Amino acid sequence: MSDPIVHVRDVVHDFGRVRALDGVSLDVEPGVVYGLLGPNGAGKTTLIRVLATLLRPTSGSAHVAGVDVLADPTAARARIGLAGQFAAVDAYLTGRENVEMVGRLYGLRGSQARERAGEVLEAIGLADDADRRVSTYSGGMRRRLDLAASLVGRPQVMFLDEPTTGIDPRSRMEVWELVVDLVERGTTVLLTTQYLEEADRLADRIAVIDHGRIVTEGTADELKERVASAVLEVRTAPDDLERARTLLAGIVGEEPSTDPSGSALRMPARDGTGTLVAAVRALDGAGIAPEDVTLQRPSLDDVFLAVTGDVPTEVSA
Repeated sequence: MSDPIVHVRDVVHDFGRVRALDGVSLDVEPGVVYGLLGPNGAGKTTLIRVLATLLRPTSGSAHVAGVDVLADPTAARARIGLAGQFAAVDAYLTGRENVEMVGRLYGLRGSQARERAGEVLEAIGLADDADRRVSTYSGGMRRRLDLAASLVGRPQVMFLDEPTTGIDPRSRMEVWELVVDLVERGTTVLLTTQYLEEADRLADRIAVIDHGRIVTEGTADELKERVASAVLEVRTAPDDLERARTLLAGIVGEEPSTDPSGSALRMPARDGTGTLVAAVRALDGAGIAPEDVTLQRPSLDDVFLAVTGDVPTEVSA
C-alpha cells in the first residue's frame, strides 16, 4: 500500500468556546476520491481549511503530498488545488482572463499562463466560452471555471468543498465527470458533500464526520454493511401469506414482519443473495409462487441516520 498523500493526526480546532474539530485523524491514499460526509456544522469545511493552509489548528498535525502544512504552508500550497463552496471567479473578466490571472499568481510567466489556461479550459469543457465575460456564465459554468482555475498549478491533491451545491442536475453530472477525469489523470481528490448519491457515486472511501469527529470510515459498501443487513421483501397472494411467513421464519431465524400494505413480508437478509435464493427455493418447494421478491440493500441514507442521528438537508443528488 502506498504512503498516504493526506495524513492527518489528532487535529483539534477551537473557535472560541466552540470546538469545530475534536481530534480528527485520517489517511487518504494517492489516486482516489475520498469523500467527507456530514451535516452542516460537522467540521468538514474547517478540516479543508486546515489542509489548504487557510486555518492553523489549535493542535495536531497534517501533511499533504509529503509536506507539513503547518511548518511549510508555502510548499503545501504549490501541491494543492482548492475549490470552495462558492465559485471564486471575477464576473467582470472573461473565463480565460480569470484562469490566466490564477496562473500568474502561481508564478507562471505571461506566455506560460496563457498556454496553461488554454489547456485547462479545454479539459474543463469551456474552451468555446473562454472569451466571454463570466457575468454571462451560468452557475454550472462558473463552477467549472472555478475548477479550471484550481487546476492551473497541476495539483497533486485537489480539495473540493461541496462543489455541486446550488447548481442544476445537469451541471452536477458534468462536475462528477470532471472529478472522475481528475483522478484518471493522477490527482487525488478530497471531496466534502452533503449529497449522499454524490458520495456513493464518486468516493472510493468515505469518512462520516459529526460534531468535529470521524464517527465511521470505509468504502460505501463497508459502511452499509456495518449499519444494517439487507432486507428481503416477499410479496405473495393473500391466501399464501401466512404459510410463507412460517417458511421464511425458518430460514432467517425470526418471524418476518408485514409491510404497511399488509401484502408483503419483510425480514433481514444477513446472507444477502444467499438468503434470497434459500427463500425462493423454500417457497417453490411449498408450491407458493411469489408475486415479487426484492432484496433491498442498506443505503448511505441509512448509514448517515445511524451514525449521526440525523439526515442531511439534501439527501439525493
